[in-house]
Amino acid sequence: MAELSSLPQLPIAPPQRRGALGPLHEPLFRALWVASVISYTGTWMQNVGAAWLMTSLTMSPLMVGLVQAAGSIAVFLVVLPAGAIADMVDRRKLLLFTQTWMVLAAVALGVLTLAGRTTPTLLLLLTLLMGLGAVLNDPAWQAITPETVSQQNFAAGVALNSAGYNVARAIGPALGGLVIAAAGSGIAFLLNAGSFFGVIYFLYRWRGAAGRTSFQTGHMMRAMFEGVHHMRDSQRVKAVLVRTAVFSVGAGALPALLPLLAHPFGSQGYGLLLGFFGTGALAGATLMPALRHRISSDSLVSLSTAVFAFTTFAAPQWCTFPLLSLTMFIAGVAWIQIVASLNVAAQTMCPSHMRARAISMYLLVLQGGLAGGATLWGAIAERVGTPRSLSFAALGLLVGLPAAAWFKLHPGDLQPTTAGMD
Repeated sequence: MAELSSLPQLPIAPPQRRGALGPLHEPLFRALWVASVISYTGTWMQNVGAAWLMTSLTMSPLMVGLVQAAGSIAVFLVVLPAGAIADMVDRRKLLLFTQTWMVLAAVALGVLTLAGRTTPTLLLLLTLLMGLGAVLNDPAWQAITPETVSQQNFAAGVALNSAGYNVARAIGPALGGLVIAAAGSGIAFLLNAGSFFGVIYFLYRWRGAAGRTSFQTGHMMRAMFEGVHHMRDSQRVKAVLVRTAVFSVGAGALPALLPLLAHPFGSQGYGLLLGFFGTGALAGATLMPALRHRISSDSLVSLSTAVFAFTTFAAPQWCTFPLLSLTMFIAGVAWIQIVASLNVAAQTMCPSHMRARAISMYLLVLQGGLAGGATLWGAIAERVGTPRSLSFAALGLLVGLPAAAWFKLHPGDLQPTTAGMD
C-alpha cells in the first residue's frame, strides 16, 4: 500500500488501458480495490465467526437465525436515511466515521469473546452494530466510485468492485474457518477489525471532491422525501428498481439453499462451492466489457438471468461434486453480469447530488428481495423439498423476463450522471 502516499496528487487521468482490467491500471482505483478486498475478506471471516460462536453459546435456532438476519435488519432500519446523509455531507468524512465505527464494534466483540464475556444477546447487539455501520457505509461507498475511476472505465470499475466482493466471499469463509479452528472466533473478530485499516488509510490520504459537513435531522428528512419524490416520477429509476426486484426475489433461492445441496460434501465442500461461485464472478467481470460492446445492457441482463435460472434449476439435479461445482461457477458468471449491470444503472439513474439516495433505494430493493426470497424459498422447501423449491424459483426468474420489455435499462455506455434526468 506504499503507493497511497501520493494519492492527494493523483488526478483521474484518461487511462491508457481499457477493458475488464483497465481500472486496475489506474493507481487510485487499484489502491482502493486492494484495500476493499482485504476488508471484505475480514467481513466474511466475521460472519463465519459470529455464526459459529452463537452455536457454541446456544443451540436455539431462533438466535442462530438472528445472527444471519442482523445485516438485513440493519438494511431495513437505516439504508434510506444513510443515502440521504451521504448526499448531505462530505462522503469521505462519513466513510471515515463508518469505517471507524465498524473497527470499534469488531474490537469490542473480539476482546469480549477472548475474555469469555460474550453472551448470545451481546453477540446479537454487536453484530447489529456492525451491520448498521456497514449499511451507513454502503451508499456513500458506492457513490464515490465515479471519483476514483475514469469515465472510460466506470462500468468496468463497478464490475470489478462486485467481483472483488465475490473474491472475498470465496476466500473469507474458508480463511475464517481455519482461524476459528486454530485460535477461536475472538481472533477472527480482531482480524476483521484490522482489515479495515487499509481502507481507512486510503480515505485519510485521499482528497476527493469536497462535500458539505453540516447535518440536521430536518434536512435529512427533507432530503429523503425529495429523493423518493424524484424516483417516483422517473421512469429510469422505476426500470432499475423493478428489474432489481424481479431478479432478487428469485435469485435468493440458490445461495439460501446451497448449504443443503452441499451437505453430502461436508463443510469443506460447501466452502469450495462458494469458492467456485466467487471464481465465476471474477471470470464474469473480465468478460463483461467485451459483452457490453456486443449486446445492450437489457439483453445482457435478460440473457444472464436466463442462465442463472438454468443453474438454479440444475443445481439440485446433479449428484456429483464436479458437476455442482461447474454449475456454481456458471452461476457466478451470470450473477456478476446482472448485479454489476444493475449497479451501474443505479449509479447513473439520478443526478449526481442524488446518487447516494438512489443507491440506497437500489440496495434496499436488492437486499430486501434477496432476504425475502431466501425466506420464501426456504419455507417452500420445507413443504415440497429443496429441488422443487429451486425449480419454482427458476421458473419465477423466467416469468420475470418479460419485464424487460416495459422497464428498459438505459442503453449505451453508462456514465456517472451530472445532469438532471426525466
